[in-house]
Amino acid sequence: MKKLTTTILASATLMLAAGGAWADGIGASLLTQQHPFYIEIAKAMEAEAEAKDVPLEISIANQDLSKQLADVEDFIVKGVDVLVISPVDSQGALPAIMKAKAAGIKVITVDVPAQDVDVASYIGTDNYAGGVKAAELMAEELGGSGKVAIIDYPTVQSVVARIDGFRKGLEDFPDVEIVAQQTGITRAEALAAAQNMLQANPDIDGIFGFGDDAALAAAVAVKSAGLQEQVKVIGFDGMEEARNAVDSDPVMVGVVQQFPDQMGKMAVDTALELMGGAEVPAEQPIVPGVYTGQ
Repeated sequence: MKKLTTTILASATLMLAAGGAWADGIGASLLTQQHPFYIEIAKAMEAEAEAKDVPLEISIANQDLSKQLADVEDFIVKGVDVLVISPVDSQGALPAIMKAKAAGIKVITVDVPAQDVDVASYIGTDNYAGGVKAAELMAEELGGSGKVAIIDYPTVQSVVARIDGFRKGLEDFPDVEIVAQQTGITRAEALAAAQNMLQANPDIDGIFGFGDDAALAAAVAVKSAGLQEQVKVIGFDGMEEARNAVDSDPVMVGVVQQFPDQMGKMAVDTALELMGGAEVPAEQPIVPGVYTGQ
């Protein structure tokens, strides 16, 4: 196999440097390039692919399911050995994954699992456990009693698991009540969701954002409403901006911290094992941490 180098182009696609030629290897369809979490996954994949001398191409769906389906179709035509995918929609990506499997391509899901289909391996944060950790932190911050709201993203299974874990975790704290839950996928949508929930429930004491963007937006809404002495916000991802906010903004009391660099490296290493004919674990969970400040 020729030694190939990969580089991130302006289009956010990693292409093989040798004149754009394709060789059997790994094709990856990532959910977005708008979030630092996925930028870290892509960088880690690139670094590991270069270190292990394996061809890699990364396409970015930017939360557009139709683009992701088209990108996967392109990988099938090119004849990749392994497809790594972070589904834009856990159910909507099913046809593309089934078609890749029918073509003999091994499939790995990263960060976001797919629903109703078996893949070679799922690599991602133990989102349910992370949700439980967020609930425990929220209850601690509220002194075991209060009203909380949730900003969610219900079409992504990893977020569903976070919310399920959060709800389950709060069962141990019966005096902490969930009074509102709204979808807020982008930061702007999360800001509007937080504003709506605070207006309808001015006695809210805490907000759990499914991701850092949602939590950071919620913190803005809390301060705009003049409730910074009342409402505590917890996020999920643990990217630098959110960690800095926890360090400097009393409203942001903590974030459940994921490790995207581990995910990216593990995805490439798992793909190489599959290409070599090895069996791999069906699930490879990465235990999240909790960041509450320096």
